[in-house]
Amino acid sequence: MNKGTLTFFCGKMGAGKSTKASEIAQKDNAVLLSEDEWLASLYPNKISSLNDYIEYSNLLKPQIKKLVQSILSAGSNVVMDFPANTLSQRDWFRSIFSEVEAPHNLVYIDLSNEACLKQIEKRREEQPERAATDTPDMFEQVTKYFMAPTPEEGFNTTKVAQSA
Repeated sequence: MNKGTLTFFCGKMGAGKSTKASEIAQKDNAVLLSEDEWLASLYPNKISSLNDYIEYSNLLKPQIKKLVQSILSAGSNVVMDFPANTLSQRDWFRSIFSEVEAPHNLVYIDLSNEACLKQIEKRREEQPERAATDTPDMFEQVTKYFMAPTPEEGFNTTKVAQSA
């Protein structure tokens, strides 16, 4: 039985990961899982800081991992709109696909801070419910931890340079 492919994303806040995830999921006829949607649905109005995000994201991950492994093992492709922006986040993705021996693709969206901040500003206008968390201050907090993937990590990486 062929395994599905796991596609996941690395890119700063506002780089366009969710948009690219939707495009790829449609193109590849894949199951799309969005961390933002899961968190908003399971923990409404609970996330107002980076620490809140980390806490609730970590509560979600064990169940999401089992779900994704089950879908991959059934032969369906999965696109995860969850960040792979730090070594530990990427290690979590590695555990998902390697434990079920599924192929993967890490899409790295390389965008400047200025372009990301412009997109975040636009997103605040289009999605007012995100105004509290999609701020320049939150961008700065999150970007401190951002690490671009390196070849030494051994992922199948596709780099996308987007212009805003």
